[in-house]
Amino acid sequence: MSEAGGAKLELERELRVEPDPYAAAFFDVDNTMMVGASIFHFAKGLAARDFFSWRDLARFTARQLRLRLGGENPDHMHSSRESALAFVAGKKVAEIVALGEEIYDEEMADKIWSGTQALARLHMEAGQRVWLVTATPVELATIIAKRLQLTGALGTVAESENGVYTGHLVGDVLHGEAKAAAVRALAAREGLDLERCSAYSDSINDLPMLSLVGRPVAVNPDSALRAEAKQRGWEVRDFRTGRKAARIGIPAALGVGAAAGSVAAGLAARRAQQRGQFDPAIHATRTAARRVWDLTARR
Repeated sequence: MSEAGGAKLELERELRVEPDPYAAAFFDVDNTMMVGASIFHFAKGLAARDFFSWRDLARFTARQLRLRLGGENPDHMHSSRESALAFVAGKKVAEIVALGEEIYDEEMADKIWSGTQALARLHMEAGQRVWLVTATPVELATIIAKRLQLTGALGTVAESENGVYTGHLVGDVLHGEAKAAAVRALAAREGLDLERCSAYSDSINDLPMLSLVGRPVAVNPDSALRAEAKQRGWEVRDFRTGRKAARIGIPAALGVGAAAGSVAAGLAARRAQQRGQFDPAIHATRTAARRVWDLTARR
């Protein structure tokens, strides 16, 4: 039996999802459905295909680390996603979608949390609709939803003209209040009763979405969301068994982001060394990643 199948059987023993045509489930992606940040895994796959340099990936990772360390706000989120979308500026949408499918299979499929996937399957098998709701680009979110056989996905929309990405956003990053607004609009369109719906997330930033539904669930929660869930009496599901992050409440994204940053910067630094070059940006990224990783290991 697969890991996901075993997780599903265990959940079925303690949790029953009832058939309900007016109910649906909304799942965040990064660190909720998937270990780490989907946009980083995607960028890493593009770098491996020489869409941009490993130096660019190291710099992107540095921005992601600063975002995690400094806290998320709409301005930071917008600039971070714009920098990520700059990677695909000038590329054909169809080409990036095809590559996204390859990269999912190579970089992301084995990073899906089996427990979260099992929760999604319980909703689907009960006849409820299941959507991913994420700040990641909607094309990538849709690929993940299709691979997991879910209903669909809501994500950040990248601007394109004549089938080619411009490198800019359409509207806001799907984050915080924007996620809640998107879920409200979807519920109105689909005839859903939000009081009968469920939502799953790891982040306190998704409090607006979680507060919309009748069954909010904190999955692999950061420390702030864990405290909020405890205060409100919300359900908590932590699939990080045996990990230090699970025991002490360190946000999983921080540890995973640091590890990913260290790997990316290490690869870029190795290539630079082979060429006899020294890049301050790569060195700074590697140092920052090591500092964050050391911090999480000590706590």
